[in-house]
Amino acid sequence: MKRVVYRTAAARALRRMPVNTARRIMGKVDAYAADPASQANNVKTLKGREGIRLRVGDWRVIMLDGEVLDILDIGPRGGIYD
Repeated sequence: MKRVVYRTAAARALRRMPVNTARRIMGKVDAYAADPASQANNVKTLKGREGIRLRVGDWRVIMLDGEVLDILDIGPRGGIYD
């Protein structure tokens, strides 16, 4: 399992959203860290920007996948790519 690191913007987004939504997002991130193939249908490579995105309902998680899974930002699907 990869180590997961939440950047400041991602941690702030998790604190501001409802607890059940934050738990759901963190669960999906942990599932991806443990086995990337388990979330393969919810992950895409970003275009015009470095990284990948994980889809969790109407929320998007922007992250870098390497030795450490670096969570850059979390937000609603409409505004996260700006």
